[in-house]
Amino acid sequence: MNPVYEYKLLLTRRQFFARNMMGIGIGIPALASLLSREGFTAEPVDPKTGGLPGLPHFAPKAKRVIFLHQSGAPSQMELFDYKPKLQKLHGTELPDSVRRGQRITGMTSGQSSFPVAAPIFKFNQVGKSGTYISELLPHHAKIVDDIAIIRTVHTEAINHDPAITFIQTGSQQPGRPSLGSWVSYGLGSENQNLPAFVVFISQANALNPDQPLFSRLWGSGFLPSKYQGVKFRSSGDPVLYLSNPPGVSETTRRRMLDGIEKINRLRAEAYGDPEIDTRVAQYEMAYRMQTSVPDLMDLSKEPENVFELYGPDSRRAGTYAANCLLARRLAERGVRFIQLYHRGWDQHGDLPRDILLQCKGVDQASAALVMDLKQRGLLDDTLVVWGGEFGRTVYCQGKLTETNYGRDHHPRCFTMWVAGGGVKPGLSLGETDDYCYNIVKDPVHIHDLQATILQCLGVDHKRLTYKFQGRHFRLTDIAGEVVTKILV
Repeated sequence: MNPVYEYKLLLTRRQFFARNMMGIGIGIPALASLLSREGFTAEPVDPKTGGLPGLPHFAPKAKRVIFLHQSGAPSQMELFDYKPKLQKLHGTELPDSVRRGQRITGMTSGQSSFPVAAPIFKFNQVGKSGTYISELLPHHAKIVDDIAIIRTVHTEAINHDPAITFIQTGSQQPGRPSLGSWVSYGLGSENQNLPAFVVFISQANALNPDQPLFSRLWGSGFLPSKYQGVKFRSSGDPVLYLSNPPGVSETTRRRMLDGIEKINRLRAEAYGDPEIDTRVAQYEMAYRMQTSVPDLMDLSKEPENVFELYGPDSRRAGTYAANCLLARRLAERGVRFIQLYHRGWDQHGDLPRDILLQCKGVDQASAALVMDLKQRGLLDDTLVVWGGEFGRTVYCQGKLTETNYGRDHHPRCFTMWVAGGGVKPGLSLGETDDYCYNIVKDPVHIHDLQATILQCLGVDHKRLTYKFQGRHFRLTDIAGEVVTKILV
């Protein structure tokens, strides 16, 4: 085949328009519109942070976010939403007037009975606010006056994958940028030696199988790939391929990167593909991370009282407690978005056993993170978010006994808490009915929560957009209202 003809066949649609602009007569304005963001036109960035010029839109209360996602959906009735009347209703049928024909999952749709299962765990009034907290969370009782509890979060998804995708990306369908990607895209990073968006995953303390987690949950979607989250591992290299291969010195590595950069620059000039610039930036970031990441992951300099604060698991790499401690260290270093996933909350059966195990794994470390940030002066400008993708049903899944029961998925209402930058401490927002089935007061949709997180960071959720396939997308789609009642 003629090499020239073969080269023409390899041209992409964008390259064709770029090289034939005058010949096909589409005009400068049309071409500029076509290439903006989706082609060769580079997005302008703030040279200090790598974020967008003009952001934040207004003075932020928080500089960074630590999102403690409890994957699988913790039961709100066992932890935060105290419903004393359920004790008298235990074993009775959930009234149709409460359910209101709302859909349920295929796991319980075949049940002939929907008996109410009252929690077997006690609640105590704690803190100056007198907030009711479950006995399963004794360490949360110490921070109840530092957090804002939202009992009326609700979602549209009823199964795990779309629900986690929804809370993390603003859409039940895969392919959208994650919350951390939107934040790093808009605000960049204060530390050029670490990624703006870091992810940790810890395994369940419960005995039942975990729900899977997919890397697209921290992916950049249609944003440039440099905004995707970087997953840190608990064994081997914290980040894959970070170390130099055997026999490759730091000097050799530097020469290799310089040579690759020259080649990439030539290709960038020829093709104008912004992903080439992303690749160059990623190579350079990886080189800098060879020094910054080992220092970050080295906990040997932490004093004994810190390990005592986070609990004995904080000494074991990969545990939720160790990841919470690392989250604090990342916050100190100016990382913009820190995402922790903890698996194991999907308790369709054996809930009393497994929720006890889960709480033992997360209670102390979650509270310790808030206390640690506060005593270091970091809580004022760090927003901490804790919660799952939906709640659990008041009725029992499977056989109900006096000591054992399970709960199905419930998107109608569930509890999350937030703390730190811009949030009123010691506040409880929202009210659910006596069955903890429907919202009575102050509903908070997932898009409302996302809008509020951005608000704390000084970002107007309606103005942080990205043009893709001819449409301006945003995290909150066409919805979302800032929950002003929880903000200072």
